[in-house]
Amino acid sequence: MDAAGSIFLVHGMLLVIRIKNDDPDVKGLGGVEELSEIIRIKNEHPDDSNCIVNDRVKGRLKVTRAFGAGFLKQVCLSTLPQGHKWNDALLEMFRNDYIGTAPYISCSPSLRHHHLCPRDQFLVLSSDGLYQYFSNQEVVSHVQNFMERFPDGDPAQHLIEELLFRAARKAGMDFHELLDIPHGDRRKYHDDVTVMVVSLEGRIWKSSGKYL
Repeated sequence: MDAAGSIFLVHGMLLVIRIKNDDPDVKGLGGVEELSEIIRIKNEHPDDSNCIVNDRVKGRLKVTRAFGAGFLKQVCLSTLPQGHKWNDALLEMFRNDYIGTAPYISCSPSLRHHHLCPRDQFLVLSSDGLYQYFSNQEVVSHVQNFMERFPDGDPAQHLIEELLFRAARKAGMDFHELLDIPHGDRRKYHDDVTVMVVSLEGRIWKSSGKYL
């Protein structure tokens, strides 16, 4: 995840979030589940019945806005010399059937405004790998329960560890067996994950974020 992918600003009781790159979920907002993003992609690709598959763009990406993912950003053919497509090799590599000339993934960031209220305790920013094993509500519940039990602990680390336990259990192996697998090979069991939990109540945890 690009560290500059998401930016958030708290001004008084207003939370402003700029989302871009591999950061689909901020306080339960965003991601391909969001109806407006699904409608946008389907409207831009009316002839592609597989533009959204299993809650992922072309069945591959959970995010709908990103710096990368060039193989889902086919530019208009008229803008290229001699009509060549710049990402033909990537399309072939990923075996995606690109229909139309509009991009599936947008480079434009999404700007969100949220008015904070006393119930808002924390902000979770994460890459989409976290939601391979968690729902939005599960993330919130796990962080809340962890904060109550371990006020000085690191909720981001807790989410990462719980994800690894779930990935190991799904693969039918022990937690430590999964950790012994080299990072590159572990992609078979879980995606790369970055998690940051920010307190909106002034708490300072031992670390501000975790990744694997």
